[in-house]
Amino acid sequence: MNRHRSLALAVALLLAVTLAPAAHAAGVAWKDWNSGLRDAATAQKPVLVDVYTDWCTWCKRMDQDVYTKPEVRKYLSDHFVIVRLNAEYTTPAKYEGRAYTSKTLAERFRVNGYPTTIFLRADGTHIANVPGYVPADKFMLLLQYIGDGHMERGVTYDEFVRRQATPAPDGN
Repeated sequence: MNRHRSLALAVALLLAVTLAPAAHAAGVAWKDWNSGLRDAATAQKPVLVDVYTDWCTWCKRMDQDVYTKPEVRKYLSDHFVIVRLNAEYTTPAKYEGRAYTSKTLAERFRVNGYPTTIFLRADGTHIANVPGYVPADKFMLLLQYIGDGHMERGVTYDEFVRRQATPAPDGN
C-alpha cells in the first residue's frame, strides 16, 4: 500500500515539475483563454495566443529563446493580453458564444503544428496564425507590426519590415 502511495506521489511530483514550466514559461503572466479574452475586451488590447503541447520541443525553445527576452516580455506586457492554450487539453473555453475545449478551439483556428501563435483583436476577432518557431528578433517585429497598429492601418508586413531596416534620416 505504501509503495503505491510513494509511486503515485512520485508521478504527481514529476507531472508538476514537467507541466509547471509550460504554464508559467519565462516569467510571462499567461492567462487562460476565457479570462484572457475578457481582459482584452476590457483593456482594449489585442490578444496573443501561444498554442502549444507539453511534448513540443520547438514550443520549449520559444519559451527559452524568445519569451525570456526582456524586450519581448515588456512589449507583450505593454501591448497585448497573452494567453496560453494547450492544444491537447480539454479545458473549457468559450468563443463567439460557443463552448469549446482547448483542443477543439485549436482545431477551430486550424492549428496543425506547434507552436502556433494566434493574434486576435481586442474583441476576439481573428487576425492571423503564425505557425512554428519564430526567433526573438523576428518575433519582436511581428509584435510591433500588430501591437503598434501597422496592420490595422493597411501597411503590409513586408513594407513594415523594409521601413524598420531603412535608417531614419538624421536631419542633417
